[in-house]
Amino acid sequence: MAAYGLYTHIASNRLRSVLLLGGLFLLIYLMVFAGALLGEVVSDSGRPFDAYVTRALRDLVSALPYATIGAAAWIVIAYFFHQSIIDAVTGGHDVTRKEQPRLYNLLENLCISRGIPMPKLKIVDDPALNAFASGLNQRQYAVTVTTGLLNALDDREMEAVLGHELTHIRNGDVQLLVVAVIIAGVIGFVAELFFRIFFNASWRLGRGRSSSSDGERRGGGAGLAILLAVALIAVAWTLSLVVRFALSRSREFLADAGAVELTKDPDAMISALRKIEGRGELPGATSAVMEMCVDNPREGFADLFATHPSIDARIKALVRYAGGRDPGPLPDAAVLPRPEGDTAQPPSDQQSPEPHAGPWGTAEPAPPAPSDPADRPPAGPPSGLPSGPWDPR
Repeated sequence: MAAYGLYTHIASNRLRSVLLLGGLFLLIYLMVFAGALLGEVVSDSGRPFDAYVTRALRDLVSALPYATIGAAAWIVIAYFFHQSIIDAVTGGHDVTRKEQPRLYNLLENLCISRGIPMPKLKIVDDPALNAFASGLNQRQYAVTVTTGLLNALDDREMEAVLGHELTHIRNGDVQLLVVAVIIAGVIGFVAELFFRIFFNASWRLGRGRSSSSDGERRGGGAGLAILLAVALIAVAWTLSLVVRFALSRSREFLADAGAVELTKDPDAMISALRKIEGRGELPGATSAVMEMCVDNPREGFADLFATHPSIDARIKALVRYAGGRDPGPLPDAAVLPRPEGDTAQPPSDQQSPEPHAGPWGTAEPAPPAPSDPADRPPAGPPSGLPSGPWDPR
């Protein structure tokens, strides 16, 4: 389903989530059929190829109820415990307003401004500069931020990143990503399980197999069945990866645009992306978690399998469509932790602050005092004004 705007993008995400869940069951059945072929070969390696296919189909019909229950159980487990699994991988933990007042207030203000329910707020103790949203429903939604990002970004930039993650939640990107991760996880697990079981069993059987010409002749069907089973498992595993790589990268452009819509500050989003660029690697995180982050520095082959558009492409879009200003890539020395307690929001061009305006207008800056005491004017009221009763005569 093509997405031509925000609402069609949300509807497309919902439809694809349903289709992906249906595809999960089809891939599971394909894996069961491949496993049945391998099982028949292990049990008897002297049958013709068509006999293996017939018996494997019969085994598939018998195993359909169990495969369906197993796939449904996996989905239920992932639905209720996926956040716990993500927290275990990343080390994320919940924080309250008392523990992180600055971050909590920024997120709460954004939610109030758009009438969005407040998601859970989590912190990962890691110097990497990254953040991600997770959850499958309103009670599970969470926004996770690394301490490195919290320390490196000022309030404007942090607000833009939080708006980016809230947009992912609002657009339904989070649900689609979690569903894709569930599919890739279950298929990868079953594929590895089948390969380990079969090759261990075939190694034990191969050591005592007869080398007679009759055995080789009869083993031709077994060889074809093995090739078919391996091909089916490889196809299922590849499709599970394609599901993740096929997720539209336009979701990041839309999330950046949503952040600008929430904050009305494209420069803050651009500045945050420049600071995050190349500094978001979470060493202990799986590829599935990195795909949910603001930036995924793990690039695919020739960018073909990259899950995120490049930072430059995203910034060019913000400059072109939102009128932002790009300072260019930042050196590592420019991305330093904020001083403790610093909540300043310096302008992007680092101009000097304007003179303080008093109740009657802008005050003129005071001239510098002469270094030589002889050049200093005598004390007293300005020229032309009467001296007061306490002024020197």
